Amino acid sequence: MPSLHRLQGRALPIRLLGSGLAALLLIGCSTTTPTLTPSTTTAPSTTIPSPTPSPTEPGIAPGPTPPGQTDTDWGRIWDGLPAAFPAYPGTHPTETGQGPASAILDAGAARPAEVATFYQSALEGVGYSTVALSGPREDGSWELESTGDAGCQVRATAKPLGGSTIVTILFGAACPFG
Repeated sequence: MPSLHRLQGRALPIRLLGSGLAALLLIGCSTTTPTLTPSTTTAPSTTIPSPTPSPTEPGIAPGPTPPGQTDTDWGRIWDGLPAAFPAYPGTHPTETGQGPASAILDAGAARPAEVATFYQSALEGVGYSTVALSGPREDGSWELESTGDAGCQVRATAKPLGGSTIVTILFGAACPFG
């Protein structure tokens, strides 16, 4: 019969081997790897494709998409101006918090009467008729009412504000955009 010391000597490597296998088995069981099917392996796209307009006739590009429209006390207006709409020299867009408009522009130190007569001449030059040009009002503002074909109406108001003249343009929704 083998001695106790010899059995213990052989049992130690077997115990170590058994402990190591048990540890590997536990590690293997605690980490799960999901099996992916082809339908779940596709990562979501982070690129948003831009729509590509297609011309109706070869060689003709589509026109720009017009902005939305808003109802005002004056009437329904476009929420922007066409690119060809006349602009007083040196104006730039600004915000006043005064309500909806097709455009609100800062004309710098220009006099309101000068700005209003500029818009009168410019709009008449592209076929609009002047309905009224009134001013100066009590607040120093001037207002131009113009009309075009098919019920198109435009109102341009030039009003002093601080050291600037603010031009508010309402471009009627009946006006063609573009």
